[in-house]
Amino acid sequence: MNFSLPLFPDAASTMAGRVDALYFYLVTVAAFFSVLIFTTVLILAVRYRRSRHPVAVEVEGSMPLEVAWSVIPLGLSMVMFVWGASIYFSMNRPPRGALEIYAVGKQWMWKFEHADGHREINQLHVPVGRDVKLTMISQDVIHSFYVPAFRVKQDVLPGRYTTVWFQATKPGSYHLFCAEYCGTKHSGMIGQVVVLEPAQFQLWLAGGAGEGSLASGGQKLFRDLACDTCHRGDTGSRGPDLAGLFGKPVTLQGGNKIVADESYIRDSIVNPGNRIVFGYQPIMPTFQGQISEEGLLQLLAYIKSLEAKPAAAGAAAAAAPPLPAAPATRKAK
Repeated sequence: MNFSLPLFPDAASTMAGRVDALYFYLVTVAAFFSVLIFTTVLILAVRYRRSRHPVAVEVEGSMPLEVAWSVIPLGLSMVMFVWGASIYFSMNRPPRGALEIYAVGKQWMWKFEHADGHREINQLHVPVGRDVKLTMISQDVIHSFYVPAFRVKQDVLPGRYTTVWFQATKPGSYHLFCAEYCGTKHSGMIGQVVVLEPAQFQLWLAGGAGEGSLASGGQKLFRDLACDTCHRGDTGSRGPDLAGLFGKPVTLQGGNKIVADESYIRDSIVNPGNRIVFGYQPIMPTFQGQISEEGLLQLLAYIKSLEAKPAAAGAAAAAAPPLPAAPATRKAK
């Protein structure tokens, strides 16, 4: 739906039309029944005023009327439910192959980092016509990522990753707000989403001065923290092999299984004792407060980039002599 109403923001994403259509349906239903009810009340109040009917008269019920005012509202409500659920599931399931960007909300700014290392503050550049997935976390309090023109809004929480996705359909610059009160300067936590044509977006990427990709930054941090001394992927390793780990099920002590997603990996770094992998000892120290949220995102990007080793390579690694063990206090998971 393409409405050009002065009180409405631009509809600049693939999801905007669906959200607007449901909104106008809800407004229409509410307006229709509001007018119907108040008109009926007014008519009955005038027709059956006390001066004409001083004594109440018993009225027999009507089965067709009872059925009508039960079935019709039920049908309208079910349309709302099914339609709303369809949009909800679509908005919360990012398509495969989406452009991944990481975001950190903090008092009072938005920090974005692209996979190639480009960093932005309060401004996000994206290409038109391509799915974009944001993985977000807060450094302090609850924030909320809200772009009215895209009809997307997602809370950004401390200690937990949330995601939102969109596909912009119109080049331009669109308002970005924090929609959750986050402190005295909440009103100033604003930004812009700049949508470019694909060729212009590539020129923008080429013109930036990145500091290496997000994954390469994570690899450097992985080595600086001496994580590679325990997570080596051979038989002498004191930590699980991280190659090909992301998105795969992990068996924990006790037999429970969990998917190694973003939240699991982050929790394994800051709270390693919460969920111990089966077959390993709880010797990993916590890195809570020692790594920034940007650093955790870099480690996450690096772990996601690791590919599973071929069987032959794995056998060769197993046959190689183990590397010297490092102190447990320098181990990451």
